[in-house]
Amino acid sequence: MFPGPLPGVGALQTVLLLSSFSFSSSSSIPNISVYFGTKSRYEDVKPNLLEDPLTPDRSILRPPSSESCSPVHLTALIRHGTRYPTVKNIRRIQRLKQVVRTGTTGTADWWLQEIRTWENWYTEDMDGSLAEKGRSDLHHLSWRLSSLFPWLLSEENVKTKKVPVLTSSKHRCVSSAEAFQDGLHRRWGGGVTPQYVHRVNDELMRFFQYCRGYVEGVEKNRTAMMEVEKFKKGAEMEELRRRTAEKLKVHQHLLTTDLLEAAFFLCSYELAIKSVYSPWCFLFSESDAKVLEYSGDLKQFWKRAHGHVISGLSSCPLFHHIFRTLDKAGRPRRSTDPPPEPASILIGHAETLLPLLTLLGLYKDKTSPTASNYQSQHGRVFRTSLIVPYAANLVFVLYDCQRGPRLQLLLNESPVRFPGLDEDAPLYRDVRALYRHLLDGCDFWTECERGRGRAPNTEL
Repeated sequence: MFPGPLPGVGALQTVLLLSSFSFSSSSSIPNISVYFGTKSRYEDVKPNLLEDPLTPDRSILRPPSSESCSPVHLTALIRHGTRYPTVKNIRRIQRLKQVVRTGTTGTADWWLQEIRTWENWYTEDMDGSLAEKGRSDLHHLSWRLSSLFPWLLSEENVKTKKVPVLTSSKHRCVSSAEAFQDGLHRRWGGGVTPQYVHRVNDELMRFFQYCRGYVEGVEKNRTAMMEVEKFKKGAEMEELRRRTAEKLKVHQHLLTTDLLEAAFFLCSYELAIKSVYSPWCFLFSESDAKVLEYSGDLKQFWKRAHGHVISGLSSCPLFHHIFRTLDKAGRPRRSTDPPPEPASILIGHAETLLPLLTLLGLYKDKTSPTASNYQSQHGRVFRTSLIVPYAANLVFVLYDCQRGPRLQLLLNESPVRFPGLDEDAPLYRDVRALYRHLLDGCDFWTECERGRGRAPNTEL
């Protein structure tokens, strides 16, 4: 439970003092931390939060200065916070530790000595559950959002259950939903643990597992991930595997690609969960990290994003849910009509955000990433390290303006423009016109059943 203000210290300063344990100084952060893909810290996307995790950047709200506008609704789609490794990765870590023991002894750099004596503290019962740092991620995010939108995420609105919270059934998401609500409660100075109110809805937050066209055409179809497998066996990864085995003083054939990635992820886990600059980080240069980030991005691109059209279409239920909510909030009302929901909070996964961003036409490069074009992809916009770190968030802000409702999109608390629209907060009717083909179609069952049993659609 969060205590009240310290004597002589304001509430904000108290929270800042007590939350500071979660963060590292910049000097203790490895330079490869910006390449960890979906295992990236949120602070590596928003480094200002290392110093002050609670103060929002108000300049990100950009309704036109020529009109009088006020926010009337927000929908926030949020990835769960920092989590422990899953069982699959914990077992890889165990195997990696066994391989390291086979290495030749003798004189070694200090960091290799540290790796050899490193004790694996990850246990299988952790299995992807939310870490304490993950709770802090959601506490701080809820504080910043409620500071930006005090009339929408107000104490009264939340306590009178006007702000629905929907979540995936996965434990890390349910815990994140509780942490978000707990953060709001702390901001209001609550001294008693809040009564958590949220509803599990996997059809919205884990839509991908219900889409047969996606499951059969992509997830269970090995040919759908050919580019990923080719890259893992290609020149860049083989050379990286050789160099890393040499650094560890182990036989190259023992250090499989999976174990190479496990070593890289260990650096990310130790930093994200414990704020520790792990000796495992010294195995990888910045150029090494870029190769491993690209390998992860290839996987997400071909499995969850623009690589196959069905991946985006699988998010149709979530797309329609968000726009129905926005429609209700933006339509004219009679004085006798009940007020719309001031806010809606949706807690899911990276696998929830990426297909929706794909459906919206965002983060699509002119040339798709493949196994053979790594060298030309260094400037790509599809970088999961920046798009879906832990606690990633996609926020739809609806404004009431003089010319009519306007909609602004924020990704990780930075403005993102809708494709083809040249304003940060375009008229809502223009956004609806942009997505008319989806609003009138994008039927989940039609798309998912039609794609069943067929090869994936690779139309890019």
